[in-house]
Amino acid sequence: MASETLHEDASKIGEETIDTHRAIASLMEELEAVDWYEQRVKATDDEELREILAHNRDEEKEHAAMVLEWLRRRDATLSEQLKTYLFKEGPIHDSVAESGASNGASDGCLGIGSLKGLQAQGRGRRRAIS
Repeated sequence: MASETLHEDASKIGEETIDTHRAIASLMEELEAVDWYEQRVKATDDEELREILAHNRDEEKEHAAMVLEWLRRRDATLSEQLKTYLFKEGPIHDSVAESGASNGASDGCLGIGSLKGLQAQGRGRRRAIS
């Protein structure tokens, strides 16, 4: 799996980034295991095996939740995104509009403000310099 290897020199990215990479790779593996167990639960005709596999699947969900929380505590942007989207009622897209209102994104804006004033300022500076 590509996520198991670093894409940059470990000496340049530091231990914090490497630990974050480890956590993300682990989260991916846990979710993959959830998927595998769910498929097996659906495929088997043996009720006892189905119960065991479902139990194992749910333990993988617990593991994924713990790793996700570790990541959330260390990444303020991820934390904000999770607060925006998780545990909300109604359509998920409604959360986008609610969060966009605070950063200007609800109107399609990227939240970087207008560049019109800067263009005028730039022209004025160029004239003064030339």
